[in-house]
Amino acid sequence: MRTTTGWQSLDPTTNALTRVTIERRDLRPDDIAVRIDYCGVCHSDLHRIHGMLGEKDLVPGHEATGVVVAVGPAVTGFAVGEPVAIGTIVDSCGECAMCSVGQENYCYNRPTTTYGGTDRIDGTPTKGAYSREYVLREKFALHLPAGLDPAAASPLLCAGVSVWEPMRAAGVGPGSRMAVAGLGGLGHLAVKIAAALGAEVTVLSRSANKEQDAKALGATQLLVTTDETQVAAARGSFDFILDTISADHELTPLIGMLGLDGTLCVLGNPLLAGPKLWELGAGRKKITSSGTGGLRQTVEMLEFCAVHGITADVEILPSSEVETALDRLAAGNVHYRFVLDMSDLDASV
Repeated sequence: MRTTTGWQSLDPTTNALTRVTIERRDLRPDDIAVRIDYCGVCHSDLHRIHGMLGEKDLVPGHEATGVVVAVGPAVTGFAVGEPVAIGTIVDSCGECAMCSVGQENYCYNRPTTTYGGTDRIDGTPTKGAYSREYVLREKFALHLPAGLDPAAASPLLCAGVSVWEPMRAAGVGPGSRMAVAGLGGLGHLAVKIAAALGAEVTVLSRSANKEQDAKALGATQLLVTTDETQVAAARGSFDFILDTISADHELTPLIGMLGLDGTLCVLGNPLLAGPKLWELGAGRKKITSSGTGGLRQTVEMLEFCAVHGITADVEILPSSEVETALDRLAAGNVHYRFVLDMSDLDASV
């Protein structure tokens, strides 16, 4: 077995993580070992640390960048020293209808998640990228395009592809009238990507405080959703609304802003109760959601972001300050994504 060091949640009632030694498997023929340099802190990390899916003793982290440090004998796509990225899934069945079209994230036999999953060969639990090294199949590793800063690019592996896939499915591009509800980790990347795709982007926010930020990110305007006059004036204004709000909220006002055949995609809180069907029937409107991205879409997203110079707006903290990052994330005190620098795990304690 290989060993590395990382941060593990041992108590679901707290955001404090414990530095531990982690066992990684010896490389299988098609495996690569990656030195993790940076890992983004996702809101789902916070939820799962506190037992949202019932797991215990998690090593979180599923949006990481680093460098290849070892390869198995059958590996052909990566070499030692290459920059690499790791996203939310590290395996799938490879045989079902979803896998066959590059949507491994929707594998009918369940994808193996980067942490809190089960290895398909030996049945061991997967442990995430809040660690200095990760081992995975080369098929599920991603080349990090040249020109993308590895720290600021790491959130693209979850937040970035999570907004990219539904936008591409909806055909967002030149002439699209799109709105982004919520300007956080997901929302700020959605604005950047939608603007680069050629859409006219409006940010929907409870206050006007983020108007300057919204326009700097590429939005044409900000609509204050607590202003009934603005909401009424926006009736039927959008072809596509991407809802990235993580708190409980009503969907009815957003549905009212959709035009004929418009789509509302709920990403931030997919557990919300749905609307009455008659709300959708008045205009043939649709409500949908999405779950991260498949390999093909993730590669396309990374290449698009490299061409357009898109990365996340990040605050980088040493990994030893992971509790601070989680506390501030829970309080909404981040602009717009925390990224952990894992190099401090090299130091002895």
